[in-house]
Amino acid sequence: MRSIKAMIFDLDGVLVDTAKYHYLAWKRLAKELNIEFSIEDNERLKGVSRMNSLEIILGIGGITLDNDAKVKLADKKNIWYVEYISKLTPADILPGVIDFLKSIKINGLKIALGSSSKNSMLILNNLKLTDYFDAIIDGTKVSNTKPDPEVFLKGALALEVLPCQCIVFEDAQSGIDAAINAGMYCIGIGSKNILKKANLVLSGFSNMTFDKLELLSN
Repeated sequence: MRSIKAMIFDLDGVLVDTAKYHYLAWKRLAKELNIEFSIEDNERLKGVSRMNSLEIILGIGGITLDNDAKVKLADKKNIWYVEYISKLTPADILPGVIDFLKSIKINGLKIALGSSSKNSMLILNNLKLTDYFDAIIDGTKVSNTKPDPEVFLKGALALEVLPCQCIVFEDAQSGIDAAINAGMYCIGIGSKNILKKANLVLSGFSNMTFDKLELLSN
């Protein structure tokens, strides 16, 4: 890991668990459309853009709508989601995240956010995490969603490092594919059974430091 100069973090499911709020908002919208939407269905939306997520839900219900109607529904879901995440506090940061970020800083590495969420700044500010990041690339700065590597390549560019000098932390398969497509080392956060393509899989950041990660990666 001596050649590694930067670490890029996905947001949802890696630094904070906002997945439950996405689920609540999508389920609320599905109910309004008389569509049965389960936790299992929600798994299909992980790492997927808002509009593509809506397409999946409409597909489940066998509903076809014009683009204007879809945009209105996606906006409605986002309003509900923002209501939920506006109540986030630093207490919602996943275990071990703060100490791990501090250990990265101490070792002189750069840190970027690479998230498809357009609400990243709201979440980071509520969690008081913003100052840890040297660059923030989110859904407002990219045209293509994961597994396209754009968000991670822009992160590397903003940090002024090469893609091969970056480690990406991701909890979704589409994000891991994006990291691989970017030519970056990828660490999955979650289950080894699901995140099989990652170079390494961690259950989370509890008791994790840069030094421990270096040993595991080697």
